[in-house]
Amino acid sequence: MNQYGQQPMNQYGQQQMPPCPKTYLAESILVTIFCCVVFGVLAIVKAAKVSSAYSAGNYDEALEASEAAKKWVTWGFICGIIVFILAFIGEAMK
Repeated sequence: MNQYGQQPMNQYGQQQMPPCPKTYLAESILVTIFCCVVFGVLAIVKAAKVSSAYSAGNYDEALEASEAAKKWVTWGFICGIIVFILAFIGEAMK
């Protein structure tokens, strides 16, 4: 924003959008493969919405989808770590 609270304009007189938010697609795929399929698939769906919403000019929707993808990646990773620890403890107790 400039000093008057307006979005900057590009050379064609259109408002410039901020850069595309992170998609978390690679992280989503890795979580799906190695940690938790359910949360990974949810993260992939949200990650796919980031680019499509940004391309349609909906920056707020793209940012929301990016944050949701990050949330599902985080939860999937945490669940994967918990399951790994529980499996390790279970094997150690045999």
